[in-house]
Amino acid sequence: MDSSEFRRRGKEMVDYIADYLEGIEGRPVYPDVEPGYLRPLIPTAAPQEPEAYEDIIKDIEKIIMPGVTHWHSPYFFAYFPTASSYPAMLADMLCGAIGCIGFTWAASPACTELETVMMDWLGKMLQLPEAFLAGRAGEGGGVIQGSASEATLVALLAARTKAIRQLQAASPGLTQAAIMEKLVAYTSDQAHSSVERAGLIGGVKLKTIPSDGNFSMRASALQEALEQDKAAGLIPFFVSNLEGVWLHIDAAYAGSAFICPEFRYLLNGVEFADSFNFNPHKWLLVNFDCSAMWVKKRTDLTGAFKLDPVYLKHNHQDSGLITDYRHWQIPLGRRFRSLKMWFVFRMYGVKGLQAYIRKHVALSHEFESLVRQDPRFEICTEVILGLVCFRLKGSNQLNETLLQRINSTKKIHLVPCHLRDKFVLRFAVCSRTVESAHVQLAWEHIRELASSVLRAEKQ
Repeated sequence: MDSSEFRRRGKEMVDYIADYLEGIEGRPVYPDVEPGYLRPLIPTAAPQEPEAYEDIIKDIEKIIMPGVTHWHSPYFFAYFPTASSYPAMLADMLCGAIGCIGFTWAASPACTELETVMMDWLGKMLQLPEAFLAGRAGEGGGVIQGSASEATLVALLAARTKAIRQLQAASPGLTQAAIMEKLVAYTSDQAHSSVERAGLIGGVKLKTIPSDGNFSMRASALQEALEQDKAAGLIPFFVSNLEGVWLHIDAAYAGSAFICPEFRYLLNGVEFADSFNFNPHKWLLVNFDCSAMWVKKRTDLTGAFKLDPVYLKHNHQDSGLITDYRHWQIPLGRRFRSLKMWFVFRMYGVKGLQAYIRKHVALSHEFESLVRQDPRFEICTEVILGLVCFRLKGSNQLNETLLQRINSTKKIHLVPCHLRDKFVLRFAVCSRTVESAHVQLAWEHIRELASSVLRAEKQ
């Protein structure tokens, strides 16, 4: 493919993408395939000779689309939003074309410097404390990670390294192995499974702190666990900045809402944190992957991950004016992801992004109101942002049956969760194009299926 054909095929692909997104509402939101459906449809090995582009495009609809879950359908209410916008898609095209691997400033100065500035822009949108911003001479700063899971792991590993070095400085005879077996991290019993995974990868004990009636972790319960573990000879190092223990805040989904002043109170207390993370690729119209992480002291990260082989050194690395993001993350290579933020922030503006968040929140409250009008159902937690947790009044099995019916019909898509011992259905407002009409239709569909399930139970 030469540049002339690329121009032609590129325009065709943009048309295909635009047609796909404009017509996505007409596709079944969840695929009707079984595991292993794809292998029989494609050859067992790559072709020896080039194939025609037209044949590849035909196979997208024939082979790929039948197995796609359409996350951007206005009838997709599962998991969480995954951001999608045309400005971000265009920026991703440019990112792929530039194709730099921005592990150091010298590897592509614009890749490093735009990321630093965009993370400061976003930090200011969230009204983060000044200590988290890089500015011109700050000690903190932001970095784009691939996911909130990565950010949690990076924070835990940095906290582990910091704790080990502090203990060895105070007691030079302590070995790393002796310290590691005593380190213990803490998390809420409502935290994402990625926190538990970070503990497994980091090789440290992880203890869950029971949450209260609002599913929030309480300081009193944490303090009790800290005191018990210290009395048992363990070394707390990750969750709360009490007594020098690292505090990491993961707001993967909710963080985008903090650009709205009416939701900023949910971030109160961030000034006590050592690190903070959320995913613009969930709810801020920046396509995956883009997970924003800030630290108060970037040396806490670079001190944990810094290796300096001669082939990666450059003349400006010790100038104090720039940073090399390879020291802030687990991988070495990194894409020019800040371009997506730059395009989206400029083309929507803060006010446009705030309006988008507020629309989704309003739709979630609309769905909540519909649920509350039906005495057969109950709302299981307070609806604050774009997620509604609800269920039929009755057994877990009843609700499992309802969810199975909902997803098997493939008109809408939901996933469940457990709140204490209750099986709960989650209704997350996700799509950029979702409107009140889609929410109303989804609720009527749920009600009809609920009536069918309840009739069957009585028989």
